[in-house]
Amino acid sequence: MLSPQASRLEVWGDPIAHSRSPQLHAAAYDVLGLDWTYGRRRVDETSFAGDLAGLDDAWRGLSLTMPLKGVAFAAAAVLDRRAELTGAVNTLLLDADGARGFNTDVGGIVRTLADDGITTVARARIVGAGATATSALVALGEVGAREVDVIARRPEAVAPLADLGRRIGIAVTTTPFAASDHAAVPLTIATLPGDATLPDAAADALARSGGHLLDVVYGHWPTALSAAWDRAGGTARSGLGMLLHQALLQIRIFRDGDPGTPLDREAEALQAMRQALGEPTAA
Repeated sequence: MLSPQASRLEVWGDPIAHSRSPQLHAAAYDVLGLDWTYGRRRVDETSFAGDLAGLDDAWRGLSLTMPLKGVAFAAAAVLDRRAELTGAVNTLLLDADGARGFNTDVGGIVRTLADDGITTVARARIVGAGATATSALVALGEVGAREVDVIARRPEAVAPLADLGRRIGIAVTTTPFAASDHAAVPLTIATLPGDATLPDAAADALARSGGHLLDVVYGHWPTALSAAWDRAGGTARSGLGMLLHQALLQIRIFRDGDPGTPLDREAEALQAMRQALGEPTAA
């Protein structure tokens, strides 16, 4: 069982100095009256196991960012379904019985889409085939998508996503970046790194037919894709909303062990988190 006195939390990754998670968590803890501390630590895949083993019972949990979501998955004794499907853990709840692993990125995407009025979609596009694309695909499945085209530089990189798609009832196809024409979709989720380079022609081709854009990047804005959406007169959302909502789900886990259990004063906590990010708050 988790010690009631466990009050230490951190976000781990490499690099980590850019992380805005400490701001988000601190804002929510203040509203919720939680006497917890939340810091950050630079940890890579090589040092992860040793650092994790060195935590005592004062520790409640960890947030994990790149490149640790795979090693955190391997370290978890118990996994939630979203983590099982994606092979990625971004949240560890620590207790004497072993770490429990969760993926709140999926829920972060679903809740961000809902903020933009997107609660159901039949077809969509994912740009990029890296680790975050698995969370995007599972999120799309949760909002009803049954056809997803993945834009990738290497078609072979899409094979794991196609396998995942078969498990959750989504037909996954692949199209190269160099394509000059794409079938129209109402939604595109971009999972490329913020500093990824993309020729204007390729970005513009995607923007012309891509519907609403959710770009998971928030530290490098505008991205090549969001700029293309702007040129095309489309709508683009940065990854700040995903960051916000996945953090809220983490706090639910750290508080009650369940991402599906709302917090007391959750609406107020979410408002404070939005203010910490400089995001518009609800009226």
